[in-house]
Amino acid sequence: MFRVALKSLLDRKLRLLLSTSAIILGVGFVAGSLVFTDMLESGFDKIFSRAVGDVVVRDKAGVGEFGTTTDKTVPASLVADLAALPGVARADGNVSNQSTFVIGRDGKAIGGQGAPGLGLNWNDAPGQGGQPVVSVVDGRPPERAGEVALDTRTAERAGYDVGDQLKLVTSSSTEDQLEATLVGTFEFADGGTLAGASLTAFDTKTAQQLFLGGRDEFNDIWVSAEPGVSQDQLRDTVAAALPAGDVAVTGEQEAADNAEGLGQALSFIRTFLLVFAAISLFVGAFLIVNTFAMLLAQRSRELALLRALGASTRQVFASVVAEAVVVGLIGSTLGLAFGLLLAKGLQALFGLVGLDLAGQSLVVSPATIVASYVIGVLVTVLAAVMPAWRTRRIAPVQALGDTVALPESSLLRRFVGGLVLLAGGVALMALGLLGDVPRAGWITLAGAVAVLLGAAIASPVLGRPLLDGVRRLFSAGFGTVGQLAGENTRRNPRRTASTASALMIGLALAGAVAILATSGKATTATVIEDTFAGDFVIGNVSNQPFSSAVADRVAEVDGVTQVMRQRFGIGSIDGDFAVLGGLDPAGLGPVVKVDVVEGDLADLGPGSVVIDSSFADSHHLHVGDPVTYTLAQGEEDLEVAAVIEPAPLLALPATTLDGLARLGFPQEDATVFVAGPTASVDDLEAAVGDNPFVTVNDRAGLVQQQNDQADQGLLMIYGLLALALIIAVLGIVNTLALSIIERTREIGLLRAVGMTRGQLRRLVTLESVAMSLLGTAMGLVLALFFGVAVWRAFRDDGLTELAIPVLQLSLFAVAAVVVGVLAAVFPARRAAKLDVLDAIATE
Repeated sequence: MFRVALKSLLDRKLRLLLSTSAIILGVGFVAGSLVFTDMLESGFDKIFSRAVGDVVVRDKAGVGEFGTTTDKTVPASLVADLAALPGVARADGNVSNQSTFVIGRDGKAIGGQGAPGLGLNWNDAPGQGGQPVVSVVDGRPPERAGEVALDTRTAERAGYDVGDQLKLVTSSSTEDQLEATLVGTFEFADGGTLAGASLTAFDTKTAQQLFLGGRDEFNDIWVSAEPGVSQDQLRDTVAAALPAGDVAVTGEQEAADNAEGLGQALSFIRTFLLVFAAISLFVGAFLIVNTFAMLLAQRSRELALLRALGASTRQVFASVVAEAVVVGLIGSTLGLAFGLLLAKGLQALFGLVGLDLAGQSLVVSPATIVASYVIGVLVTVLAAVMPAWRTRRIAPVQALGDTVALPESSLLRRFVGGLVLLAGGVALMALGLLGDVPRAGWITLAGAVAVLLGAAIASPVLGRPLLDGVRRLFSAGFGTVGQLAGENTRRNPRRTASTASALMIGLALAGAVAILATSGKATTATVIEDTFAGDFVIGNVSNQPFSSAVADRVAEVDGVTQVMRQRFGIGSIDGDFAVLGGLDPAGLGPVVKVDVVEGDLADLGPGSVVIDSSFADSHHLHVGDPVTYTLAQGEEDLEVAAVIEPAPLLALPATTLDGLARLGFPQEDATVFVAGPTASVDDLEAAVGDNPFVTVNDRAGLVQQQNDQADQGLLMIYGLLALALIIAVLGIVNTLALSIIERTREIGLLRAVGMTRGQLRRLVTLESVAMSLLGTAMGLVLALFFGVAVWRAFRDDGLTELAIPVLQLSLFAVAAVVVGVLAAVFPARRAAKLDVLDAIATE
């Protein structure tokens, strides 16, 4: 039976190709996501394992939660003291900053789109085990003020060669731009990636002047061990000589801590990509189910003959499952290869948002290979089981008949089952979105999947009125050909609905995203209009802090009446990521409107915070209660001074600027709100200076900037959803192509009675358009449901405005017609090329 199944596949190569297409794309997305994130992780691991000393010495509060840095340092005199200890080969001090960016020849900053700009002092300190960390590629290291060295990738992107004059900006400098001579380029000694970050090296004195205010201090010290001295031994020796407040950590532990912090970010990226891969596989499963159902229906006589020759129902079922396994293996193999191409595509896609991985080699781990084959084969077999199970009901005597039909389940029973699943999904979504339950996200996801499955299962009945309408429309517009096309789509409602369901899922998700994005934009505009009492906002498009000197200069501009600074730091609350803002309380009201729910803003001081009502409700807090933050120096209890209504313009919870500085966070601004109705944009931009990151926006400009940032993320989501839509289109092509094979004799008869090739092509195209319209209609209805449901769940958390993008959803509908026309091109041409006599003779 296995040989029979294998021969059946090989004899139908076109059908085999169509069967594997969904698996190739779905598995390719999974493999590509895993290869891409493994590539990221491998590149960073190389850096983390090498770019750290045998022992690292720093202030106890020098590194905060999630790898954030503070302004805590160690004295430079400690370097000589540590170098003199027994077992120490050398000690080197390091100065670093994460907001130093090079300005390219075109005047644009290099990096800054999420990736940091790293500034540091040059030294030749070895990493763990005495291995070199970086190597000079061209020129030499910087030795005096006015000289810098760049990593090779940054120099290439900026268009600079050794000897060129360049400009750069840094958050710690009071000057708009710094000028320096590029004296050298370097790279990591054993590979590794900066993932879009830029690296600028200065001489030590200049780095201290720029980043530490000229103090003779270091952010940390690397201590290298003499041969035969272990890291643990060296750490103990160093720790015993340190003053109170400083700590010594082994290089292995430091690298592991750095990797752990990065691992959380990489885990998010991996999960983000795999979610879309799962969507593609989910859509692909519909294509596989439909393909196997059609293939088995076309082979019903063959299967009945096998039963007549003595094959048991179990053997027939097993042969079909064996075919599914072979299809899954072939699809997984090709999908794995496609995944490598997709990983390069993801590399380019993420490069557009600052995660530059150019030159980084792909990493294909055994886990990726195993996952690709397991997922591909498992999804294929599961999708084929239902059609395969129906083959057990084929009786041997059916082989004697003129026609053999694969048994089908009752449409009524299917409809009722779909409605039950649909109702259960809605209930789960309501529980997850509106209820106070653990793992609400997973419950909501399960509900959404149930809604999609329920709609797909019930769609043969739900879609009947639409198909009737389409039939009448086609009949009126295209005459007999339109009438036949409409009847053909209604002939097998299960097949039509199953094909349309794949498109339905893709459009439902794309439409829901569009609704939420449009609602978010409308909410942003409303928030700015209702809560911003000022006139201008100064911010950094890279979301990096900028020099506090900017606000000082802006305050001197003619027409400016008030300036309100906002800063933030990173910590954790109960182990979860948490922002701690810092602001000038004098601006609350005159510059940013707030509604006080409880307490008094006058009580806000360095040891207290203002929180919004949503945070207060979720953490059961009132005025006078402590909010416990875990920061670099340990736990800090900040008393709640006031509770206000949600204020999206503010980074809440927030303390005062002095309070944030007292906790060790750099005194650099994130946003500056400006009140000055008579001030001019030109004067403000002149005060800001020639910094490509720092921008001045009025109200309209601020709204547009927020919308542009949202659109960038939206385009990435649409790009990732595009693969699911491609699979849906392939499903239409697949159904039509197999339908042409199934209806070969019918097509021959139509041609024999006078149908022209053009009419036949039009017939197939109209069938494709009908399926596309059905999928679009169901998809848009579900998009409205999902979009409104999620908006309702987050309405109390700040998403106050509901906006339906009618134009965008209408464009989706128009695109569906275009998709239908394009999907029919290959099947229609194939049908038109059939020889009339051969087609009529086909059994």
